[in-house]
Amino acid sequence: MRSRTRRAIVGRLSDFERLVEVGVGNRTDVAAALAETGRTVTATDVHPREVPAGVSFVADDVLDPDPEVYREADAVYALNLPPELHRPTLDVARRHDAAFLFTTLGGDPAAVPVERETVPGETLFVARE
Repeated sequence: MRSRTRRAIVGRLSDFERLVEVGVGNRTDVAAALAETGRTVTATDVHPREVPAGVSFVADDVLDPDPEVYREADAVYALNLPPELHRPTLDVARRHDAAFLFTTLGGDPAAVPVERETVPGETLFVARE
């Protein structure tokens, strides 16, 4: 991810104190930057992942989520989230009264109702109530 894009996404997500990233994979730069701003960040993935200092990791599948992972979240976010995971991730966020923000893979459209926010080099989708 380009540094301008990362800074813009981190800036937008910094509106929230406690965040959960769904499907962190090997892209930990946004979670790390959020943790550096003093945010509480939990990264999840279906596979064990290394995460930077200041970021917690929990193995979790959004298709069969552990409610404890999301209970205190102000926002759930995902980067490059495939369309088949939009609805399940939105459901998890709503169950815990958390905002849901995400980017998609390339030109994939959002599969849930959203507002679009343009950041440098990317569209950030914000799920609507």
